[in-house]
Amino acid sequence: MILINLLPHREERRKRRKAAFYTGIGISVLAGAAITGVWYTVLQQLIDGQQQRNTFLTAEIAKLDTQIKEVANLKSEIEALKARQKAVEDLQTDRNIPVYLLNELVRQTPEGVYLTSIKQSEQVVSVTGVAQTNERVSEFLRNALYNSPWLERPELVEIKAANVTTAGRDQRRLFDFSMRLTLKRPGAAAAAAAASAPAARKS
Repeated sequence: MILINLLPHREERRKRRKAAFYTGIGISVLAGAAITGVWYTVLQQLIDGQQQRNTFLTAEIAKLDTQIKEVANLKSEIEALKARQKAVEDLQTDRNIPVYLLNELVRQTPEGVYLTSIKQSEQVVSVTGVAQTNERVSEFLRNALYNSPWLERPELVEIKAANVTTAGRDQRRLFDFSMRLTLKRPGAAAAAAAASAPAARKS
């Protein structure tokens, strides 16, 4: 006996395929939406976390800026205190400079040279005097240039012959001279004295 299917099987198969296709599309759409939702949630959490870190870093940077300003203020105060301390030390040292100057002039002035005037203007010292010979003046210049830790840059301004009458009515030929000297600061003078001490011991 032969059975013949008279139902429209092709239509039914087409409908099943359509239904399967639409079902697949729906599942894909739902899956895409789910993935998108998860990704958006994760991305939002990352953004929130980064914003929190940025807020924390901004607050810490503000604290550091405040501390840096405080340190800068402290440094400026320390520098100001150091400047005041140095000014006081310089004043205390400058009080003794005339004593050092006179003592040094006595040490470096050779025999046959007599000083008649000493004037100091800041670090420049003007000296006038009388010498028995030109050589005595030259020796005085050499002593001030090479042997003195307190004097430097001696400069002869003028030298001229002069006839002087002594107490016994004798005429003597002497030399009037004037020179300029530069007085070293106490720190430089102390360093020069310390440097010259070993050389003096070796010699």
